[in-house]
Amino acid sequence: MQLTLHKTRDTLHEIRDTKMNIGFLASHNGSNMQAIIDACKAGRLQATPACIISNNPDSGALARAKAESIPYYHLSSKTHPSEEALDQAILSALTRHQVDIVILAGYMKKIGPRTLQHFSGAILNIHPALLPRFGGKGMYGMNVHEAVIAAGEKESGPSVHLVNEEYDAGPVIAQIRVPVLPDDTPDTLAARVLKKEHDLFSDVLQKIAQGVITIPGYRGNINS
Repeated sequence: MQLTLHKTRDTLHEIRDTKMNIGFLASHNGSNMQAIIDACKAGRLQATPACIISNNPDSGALARAKAESIPYYHLSSKTHPSEEALDQAILSALTRHQVDIVILAGYMKKIGPRTLQHFSGAILNIHPALLPRFGGKGMYGMNVHEAVIAAGEKESGPSVHLVNEEYDAGPVIAQIRVPVLPDDTPDTLAARVLKKEHDLFSDVLQKIAQGVITIPGYRGNINS
């Protein structure tokens, strides 16, 4: 397979030219996004990080985008006060970079209807609990781990799922189970689950690229 050389500041080196371009939406640090970028750079994931969009101009995700020389955009209610205009701006940025699959990497906003329709079946999110439990509105970040411990659960773990109109309600594609230890706090549980998130997301994307996992919105694979 032909290699494409990307001229960057010695960060994003040789990434295999594939049919799968990934676009990211992120609000904060973007550690899952970085894990996916690192997997692409290491050759474990046959895909190209195409662009990064954040609603937060000071987000760690945009700082990572700059460091990796990946095209990036701040798009939010500050840049586009109209919800319709913001939705169209996000869709335009993704299509401009020929994105095939959209990854929500800690994105704290709902996806607009135009973007959701255009990328139907090709938007993926990772949730830090075993869906369908501990999902829905308000269930994000440390809230999830606090709820898991308060419920006395013996297991937790990340879930990769397709995104639809409702929070955390799309079909689950893959999960990893992580034991909840007797002395766990929300912080210690979150740290262990996050490590598994980094592995799971890249693994799922590689299986999609290979055609091992199929999703409705993506039909290309590196073997076709």
